[in-house]
Amino acid sequence: MVVQLHALRFRWRPDLPLVIDLPELHLARRESLFLRGPSGSGKSTLLALIGGVLTPESGRIELLGEDLAAMGGARRDHWRADHVGFVFQQFNLVPYLDVVENVLLPCRFSARRRTAAGADPRAEALRLLAHLQLGEDAIGARDVTELSVGQQQRVAVARALIDRPALVIADEPTSALDTDARDAFLDLLETECRAADAALLFVSHDRSLARRFSRQLDLPSLNRRSQPGG
Repeated sequence: MVVQLHALRFRWRPDLPLVIDLPELHLARRESLFLRGPSGSGKSTLLALIGGVLTPESGRIELLGEDLAAMGGARRDHWRADHVGFVFQQFNLVPYLDVVENVLLPCRFSARRRTAAGADPRAEALRLLAHLQLGEDAIGARDVTELSVGQQQRVAVARALIDRPALVIADEPTSALDTDARDAFLDLLETECRAADAALLFVSHDRSLARRFSRQLDLPSLNRRSQPGG
């Protein structure tokens, strides 16, 4: 199992209501989970907990069998860098790095992923970009911000998938896309996660996307005390 949550509770301060109160949640390799929730339901907070950015008030967050809450901050950061790939809503590409350097960014922070890239990490990045149908015109762009939105998305996916992390988290990555572009992007993301043997946790407020995933969960129905909080 890639992710297992048990009796998870979180609030921002002791005098504030609970933001997250989840009895249980699990996610296996090659499984795609659609997590829906309106603004304020705790989606972003839950992602930060699963990614080890936040620690819970109580309960367990297991990533590949390791309890994140029991780790110190430095080890938790390394564990996240080693095993989790992120696709953000705004892609978060680094404008002063070229396309390949953006893809290889996780290897700067993770010795495991750097080793997994093999003797020539750049060649591995180029292979993945080619598989994502990014040609030399895109790779040779002077500035990554010169790329189209669709091309930037593919770079973000390549960065998330470099060296096959166990978990890919996609946080509202399609909110600014029209229907055709959105569907093409989801096809690509799902295919690449399956090829990498990765679990996919996809977060959105758009209920119409749920049918595309192997499981769908609604955060307010899971969260026994849904409270304001991102």
